Amino acid sequence: MSFRRSFLSRRIIHRSFALSKSCKEESKSPDIITSICNVNNETREEEENADCRGGSGGHGGVGCSGESESWAGMLPELLGEIIQRVEASEDKWPHRQNVVACGCVCKRWREATREVVDMASLHHPGKITFPSSLKQPGPQDSPIQCLIKRDKKNATFYLYLALSPSFTDKGKFLLAARRSRNGAHTEYIISLDADDLSQGSKAYVGKLRSDFLGTNFKIYDSQPPHSEAKPSSSKACRRFASKQISPQVPAGNFEIGHVSYKFNLLKSRGPRRMVCLLTTPFSHQTPPDKHQTDLTKPETSQYTVLKNKAPRWHEHLECWCLNFHGRVTVASVKNFQLAATIDQSKPGGKGDEETVLLQFGKVGDDTFTMDYRQPLSAFQAFAICLTSFGTKLACE
Repeated sequence: MSFRRSFLSRRIIHRSFALSKSCKEESKSPDIITSICNVNNETREEEENADCRGGSGGHGGVGCSGESESWAGMLPELLGEIIQRVEASEDKWPHRQNVVACGCVCKRWREATREVVDMASLHHPGKITFPSSLKQPGPQDSPIQCLIKRDKKNATFYLYLALSPSFTDKGKFLLAARRSRNGAHTEYIISLDADDLSQGSKAYVGKLRSDFLGTNFKIYDSQPPHSEAKPSSSKACRRFASKQISPQVPAGNFEIGHVSYKFNLLKSRGPRRMVCLLTTPFSHQTPPDKHQTDLTKPETSQYTVLKNKAPRWHEHLECWCLNFHGRVTVASVKNFQLAATIDQSKPGGKGDEETVLLQFGKVGDDTFTMDYRQPLSAFQAFAICLTSFGTKLACE
């Protein structure tokens, strides 16, 4: 029995370090986060099966043996010190994949890695490590720069983390969204998997839904933003036809934001005018109050109101202009910059209308830039930018 458990342990360690080696050699792999999660699940199942077999053979309580004992049985202080140094040295992708690889060694390493990453985010928020990072606030000082690639033929949009200043580099894949027509409404299904864009997928993270005119949008999250959040009661917003599939999988979606484009009935010159009301994730600098749990009451929850910055008319160029600091190169009605008028993550709840929290602009036929910062998350910023696609006759 001990020989079988030792053999299984060697398989786990071999797979973990093989994955770490492949991460270093294939830094351009777009699905590294999703594949890591799948390997974590398989490793966890093998560990649990090994524990069960060990218990039946009179070795219950023994977590690892053989060659893996030196890794899984490492002193907690030493293990924490190793992962802390890796986390501190690898702060950007593609090198940050080494932090993810540390969580694939075994169950103990995975738990220690999560703890170190959570602690590090208290002092340096905005680092993208695991899928959960996509729903955490961005950094406060400097924005995270991303690219959005559009596939017109398949009505699909891809979000990438920019790894270089070049607009032609693909970057690291983060999210994908597909546009579809559902009756009189347009929906964007957002997923972690570019090849599986359905609400029933394990990679599903949320969706965006518009009204008939395409001027009002609602943003839905697949997971509750807090413990007392209730899913939307609308039948159209349910993920599955049945009421409940599993206690761990919510059957409904949770509304976390609203985006509205103002009508331009007089056809006055100027770009689109938009207003966003978002329930933002609590930043580490401003932990949530125990009473702030009701999403339906903005006065008791942390929320942010964003409005687009008004551009100025350039007489010589004869166009509306905004300073995108070189991140936008093509004039388009889709381009915008958003600043906060109300921001409850700030002292006093008043936003800084001069600080751009989200900017979106065109740099190619099907390439756009997206830069966001705290209190927005990558998922929220991506959903807001998706609302800019499509014609809005009454707003232009």
